[in-house]
Amino acid sequence: MSDAMKKQVVIVSPSLASANNGNWQTAQRWQKLLQSRGATLKPFKVRIVAQWPDGPAAAHDNCMVALHARRSAASVAAWAHSRGGVSVSDAHPRPVPGLAVVLTGTDLYRDIQTDLHAQRSLQLAQRLVVLQELGVDALPADVQTRARVIFQSTSARLTLPKSARFLKALMVGHLREEKSPQTLFAAARLLQSQDAIRIDHIGAPLDPSLAALAQETASTCPAYRWLGGLPHEAARRRIQRAHVLVHTSRMEGGAHVVMEAVRSGTPVLASRIAGNVGMLGADYAGYFDWDDAAQLVALLRRCHHDEAFFAHLQAQCTARAPLFAPQTEQLALHRLVAELTSAQPLV
Repeated sequence: MSDAMKKQVVIVSPSLASANNGNWQTAQRWQKLLQSRGATLKPFKVRIVAQWPDGPAAAHDNCMVALHARRSAASVAAWAHSRGGVSVSDAHPRPVPGLAVVLTGTDLYRDIQTDLHAQRSLQLAQRLVVLQELGVDALPADVQTRARVIFQSTSARLTLPKSARFLKALMVGHLREEKSPQTLFAAARLLQSQDAIRIDHIGAPLDPSLAALAQETASTCPAYRWLGGLPHEAARRRIQRAHVLVHTSRMEGGAHVVMEAVRSGTPVLASRIAGNVGMLGADYAGYFDWDDAAQLVALLRRCHHDEAFFAHLQAQCTARAPLFAPQTEQLALHRLVAELTSAQPLV
């Protein structure tokens, strides 16, 4: 199929390459998956923008996939106005053809309850996308039928050799309130000298006060190291070498790092929040309350001393791994774009 015949998809991502965060990784991966030809899938033309419209190319966009209901609200409103003549003064707008809004953790579990711009994005979207299976439950009842679950994906990686001298735990998450790094700091303080457990923490200092706490923890707790922000590939290699990934978030829409660990054969110790349970399953054995460092330490110690428990976590993660395969995500994305570009009436 020639480029001129391909339908054009625009992905709006409020974060671009320089941010190196989940939104950008999702946008970049979706661009590649939609541009790639599958066994029964036709490729699309895909471009990524920070805001829409962005110039002459916008006139050729057949559908929009907007990441983040609040932060992409201006682009969503512009698309709606260009396609359906929807005005900002319309109190109860109808869904607009060709528009999908992807809900992040802060969207689902904060913004759509209080922010008028995020709420309007929900009203305008033909399709709403959530990134884990419990995400639909967080949406208002009147828009849930428009929701689609698309699990994010990553390539499978070999499990690399791990230290036999101690248990290496790794957290990957920028220092910001939603990630609850304070729980990790508190866990490091609870570890005793006889605990053969080491914690590495990868994350950029987005919040200066949390960065100061990380530095203080590193200076007073021999078990804890803060490595700062690292390139994505370097972080993935460390995930492969870790015994367990620790994920302490208090709010999450569907974390990349969780599925990256699962696809690397590295079990996860995760906060018991909807965003994690929707990825790992309700019966997963590695949960702790997001603000309970003692529970996290108990799990770390059990992983170190109880081989059967550790093997059970590995088996549970292995069973979930196919959900996060690139082929699964690619098929779901193509189905989404097919719905957005269909001439059928909106439902």
